[in-house]
Amino acid sequence: MFTSRTRLRGASAAAAMTVALIGLGAGAANAADWPPLREGAHLYSGTHGTGTVSTADLNDFGTCHTLSVPARSVQVVSGSASVVLYPGRGCTGASAWASGSLAQSDLPWAALSYRVVPA
Repeated sequence: MFTSRTRLRGASAAAAMTVALIGLGAGAANAADWPPLREGAHLYSGTHGTGTVSTADLNDFGTCHTLSVPARSVQVVSGSASVVLYPGRGCTGASAWASGSLAQSDLPWAALSYRVVPA
């Protein structure tokens, strides 16, 4: 009985993630012409997933990374990590913006650095 409940929870989680990805991908494609969703964390120099792409290493938790090109939008598809973006170099600034583990968004300001954190 315990094993079947575990399988059911796993199947439910997988189904929910699939529905979320389909909904996020369809809505974003219609609204803003974002690039297709792909696993990982991608930081774009332009809004709506345009411009130069920087890829964040989602396995490097806690390390502050300074970007060579400021990010204006972000796309994250991960089951275990999210990205916190900062307006200043060295993960500094008055405010930070956290992505969540499934995100596709324009940033409120240009991000100059980021840190990967557990979701």
